[in-house]
Amino acid sequence: MLKDFISSHHKSTSRNYFERMNPDKKECMKIAAQFEKEYWDGDRKYGYGGYRYDGRWAPLADRLIKEYELTNESKVLDLGCGKAFILFELQKKLPGISLVGRDISKHALKDTPGELTADLEILDLNQRDCLSHFQDNFFDLTLSIMTLHNLELPELESSLKEIERISKRSFVAVESYRNWSELTNLQCWALTCNSFLSPREWEFLFEKTEYSGDFEFLFFT
Repeated sequence: MLKDFISSHHKSTSRNYFERMNPDKKECMKIAAQFEKEYWDGDRKYGYGGYRYDGRWAPLADRLIKEYELTNESKVLDLGCGKAFILFELQKKLPGISLVGRDISKHALKDTPGELTADLEILDLNQRDCLSHFQDNFFDLTLSIMTLHNLELPELESSLKEIERISKRSFVAVESYRNWSELTNLQCWALTCNSFLSPREWEFLFEKTEYSGDFEFLFFT
């Protein structure tokens, strides 16, 4: 089901789309695609330009707890958790909750909040069996926020199938576009996106993979 959890946060960031489309962008993309220090905490042209926690994910944690009826007995997985700030907020609100985070970035996982007690490990979503050790319906909720569009279609398809298999409920947020203007902005801004898909194409893929969870599209207006 289509949700509207983080669009307001996404729209609050100011972006100069065409400034990023410069002769050096291909080199910036190569560095960003490593998802290491330069992507998180380097120059803005490589990614976040310094990703420090400022409490911005607290409202999302509240919505997730309410929407998915999370409790201290729940098990939650965040695929592409980055510095695990969402998991950190969930832990603050539900100290007994079981949290698992997986990300491709060694730098991000070394820079998570010190108080976080989640199970955090390196994960390569390009390996199709990377989630095979989790049993069916193991997690009460699986999250993947602003991550899946970084995969190419074969890995994207297998990842959605695995999310469906291991999750009782799930929520994914991905980049998308509704018109030529938003596609242009997305192509200018994106550094790591490999799947530029419209909502119609995403929904086709969800149906093809039998993904039945919730989703949200982030647009670059």
